[in-house]
Amino acid sequence: MKTLIIGLGNPILGDDGVGWKVAEQVKQRIDSDVRYHMPMRPLQSKVIQHVPSAEVDYAALGGLSLMERLVGYQRVILVDSMETGQSPEGSVRVFPLEALSNPSAGHSTAIHDTSLMTALEMGRKMGLELPASVTVVAVEAKNVYDFSEELSPPVAAAVPFAVQAVLDELR
Repeated sequence: MKTLIIGLGNPILGDDGVGWKVAEQVKQRIDSDVRYHMPMRPLQSKVIQHVPSAEVDYAALGGLSLMERLVGYQRVILVDSMETGQSPEGSVRVFPLEALSNPSAGHSTAIHDTSLMTALEMGRKMGLELPASVTVVAVEAKNVYDFSEELSPPVAAAVPFAVQAVLDELR
């Protein structure tokens, strides 16, 4: 299954950069651990090569731009900060994209953009090959508008748990 993991957010806006930090660590784990690779046998050799089972990328945009990046993948894992005020800062949640009650709230960067769910629906109607499954790994955060490349202590402490959540989703 062709899988894409995307760390979302802005790495210079404090806790909003947690998606990027998690994605960086996931990429290191995937690249170094053969358990996260798929075996491929070349036609003219008996040597088995291993290729990563998932691609890792980073993005600061959502909506239509993000939807375009998902074309050609069967499964996507999005890693991002989330500010709900319903969980302690640093809490990690895993849920399907469809579970977001109001996907447009606070995520549209311009009046010409739309939510990712609406963009995916539109792309499918246009016949684009888009993932059937989009999973969100979210870290509860508060400092998402502070100019800083550092995460707050509770969000930084959540990074290993979010990394493990992504790796668990890959299995």
